[in-house]
Amino acid sequence: MDTNQLIIRPEQPKDYDAIDRLNQLAFNQPNEAELVRRIRASEDYIPDISFVAEYQGKIIGHILLSFVDLVGENTFKILCLAPLAVLPDYQNQGVGSTLVKASLEGAEAKAEALVVLVGHSWFYPKFGFKPAIHCQIKHPFPVPEEAFMVKPLSHYHPQYRGTVRYPPAFMLEELLPPST
Repeated sequence: MDTNQLIIRPEQPKDYDAIDRLNQLAFNQPNEAELVRRIRASEDYIPDISFVAEYQGKIIGHILLSFVDLVGENTFKILCLAPLAVLPDYQNQGVGSTLVKASLEGAEAKAEALVVLVGHSWFYPKFGFKPAIHCQIKHPFPVPEEAFMVKPLSHYHPQYRGTVRYPPAFMLEELLPPST
């Protein structure tokens, strides 16, 4: 597949069914599709930096950035990348990387300060993500330190530290790690 033929664009309501199917196929279960629907219905949804990858008229990838709170001495709205999905037949061909780059460019254009995520430590560091602990940012649930990452953007300032607080849209029991 030639990634130069990919069309990266903000998602539109007409794409929602295809995005649901894509997330279900990419994750082999319905939780992420439900998460996307719940985020879209919330005030934390940012439609202009939630992108699809279209190839030959078919949506083959999707990335969603939404707001979460960072609670410390101050409370800040920051971005959370979740989920990133690519149809199985198109994985490992640059689609996910293209979507991550587009979302980070969109976040920079909106003058956002940073992006957090829980993801693969072998994938996200190539985009500048690093363990969040390096920025004194904590996850509210037990997750492996190397999986909880942050990407400081050009508007980042060290005052952005504390613990991430996820909004209600994320509170699907199936999405949360088991409590200890």
